[in-house]
This record gives sequence, C-alpha cells and structure tokens, in this order.
Amino acid sequence: MEQVSEHVATFLKHTQVRFVPPTEVEAASLDALLLSAWEEARAQWPTVKLSLNQFVIHVAERLPKVSPDSPIAPLLKMLSLAELYLTCGCLQGLASAQEAFEKSYLAKLPGKLRGLRQPDAMIDDVCQITRVKLLVTTPESAPRIGEYSGRGALLSWVLVTAGRIANKLRAAEKPSSEDSAEEILKMLPGQGVDPELDVMKRRHHAEFRQAVHEAASTLSADERHLLRLHFADQLSTYELASLFRVNQSTVSRWLKSARQRVYEETRSRLQERLGLSTLGFKSFLAFIDSQLDLSISQILEEKG
Repeated sequence: MEQVSEHVATFLKHTQVRFVPPTEVEAASLDALLLSAWEEARAQWPTVKLSLNQFVIHVAERLPKVSPDSPIAPLLKMLSLAELYLTCGCLQGLASAQEAFEKSYLAKLPGKLRGLRQPDAMIDDVCQITRVKLLVTTPESAPRIGEYSGRGALLSWVLVTAGRIANKLRAAEKPSSEDSAEEILKMLPGQGVDPELDVMKRRHHAEFRQAVHEAASTLSADERHLLRLHFADQLSTYELASLFRVNQSTVSRWLKSARQRVYEETRSRLQERLGLSTLGFKSFLAFIDSQLDLSISQILEEKG
C-alpha cells in the first residue's frame, strides 16, 4: 500500500469494509476531505472539542457496507458529517455536545410531535424518554445516539426515534384499569397448583381489584410518574437518575418507597375486608408482593 497519513490509516482500519488500498493521490484526497470535514464541524459546533482522531474513527465505523473497490470520497459526501461530529461528542459523554444536541434537536421535539398529532398528555413523557434513551449510558448499552449513521438529517432521525417511543407508549395503554386488575388476578395460581389461592381468586376478585385501585390513588403525581417511567416505559434506575439529575441510589430509594406504599395500602385494605385465616391471608399477601412489579404499570395508567 502507498504511504498514507496517520488519519487515513486510522480511518481505513475502522471501516466495516476492507477497502482496496488507495493510491497516493486518493489517500491525499481522502486526508484532505477528512480534515476539511472536521474543521467545518468544529466551526458549526464551536463549544464541542473533539479530536480529529476521534471524529475519523466515528465516521469510519458508520461508513456504509459497499464493495471493497468502491471510491470512498463519494460515500463520505453522502453523510451528514457535521452532525456525526456532534453525535460523536455526545457518545463520548461531552457535556458541551449534549447541551448542543438538546438545544438544537431535543428542544424542537414538542413542536414536531404536535405537528404529527401526538397527544399533548404524552408529549412530555416521549421527550423525556427520548432524551434518556439517546444520551444515557447504562450497564447494558451505550447511548443510542451512537446508532445515528449520518445517512439523513439528524433531526429526522431523532423524530423517528421519538415516534417509535410514542407508538410504544400508546400500545402499552389499557382501556380500563379494571381490565388491568383482571390481568393481575389471572396471574394467580390455577386450581390444582394451590387450591386455597384458587378459591381466594374467585371469592375475593372484587375486593382485591378495589384495594389495588384505592392503593394507587394514594400515590402523589410525582410517584405515579416515576413508577410509570420505570415499570411501563422500562427506564432503568441509571436512566431515571440521569433524567431527574440525581444519583442512582436516590432513584432506587424513591422507587422502593412508592412501591412499598402501594403494597402496604393494598395489604391494609384487604386485611380490613377479608375474613381469611392467618395462613391464608399470608399466602394472599405473598402473591401480591410477587406480582406487584408485573402489574403496577397497568394499575397506574388510568391514574396518569
């Protein structure tokens, strides 16, 4: 291979395709193109300080898979390189990049979502969840902003992501919390597994459903919002901590407190209303405790 610059060598090393080695002229042209793109992106996002090497690697990893003998320059010119520079900064965890992304893209989401006739009551949740999913690192995955490939405008890509989140939230909605309570009761062991619980399932259907509804109504609006984000929207404690700008232990404490209130209030109401033996009542409480996390998001939907 002809002698190439350090940055061209780095670029070729990180592409998904092992390209045919460029000629000296092609390598020089590619080097100039990468440098020019980096300088233009820095000018567009002056607060975001990203090295040329970081930018080159980020772009190379997102170059389309093509034939190894394809010319590289036209592929690069098809990409939104300045926006890839910004998303690279976000992926690197640069506060300046995330601030620029929020101001230039996330701040436009509410208006765009209204234009798509998304429900006003849902827009705030969609915007918050989109921000967390795109910008927050969790133990399971890197921020999803890294999935932006540069093929198409970044704002359009963000809007598509938000639209998918909105669709997911709507799909999770139930027409009635009574139906949700029915779902909870169906989780009880059937006859032949635990006959005593099967009897309670049939006999205390209405009491259990009512107790759950009343317990949920004792939560504050903030507690309901937190539980809905965690259980229905499946935000992790890492993501919630970023969303509320507190540490993870604080979020965990909030969740534990809210969940415990639902459990204790349900237990208190059932204890008042059910004339069960001590052993039978303990079995029923064990069921409530084991199934609460599976059902709490459904319980809260009507309360939202």
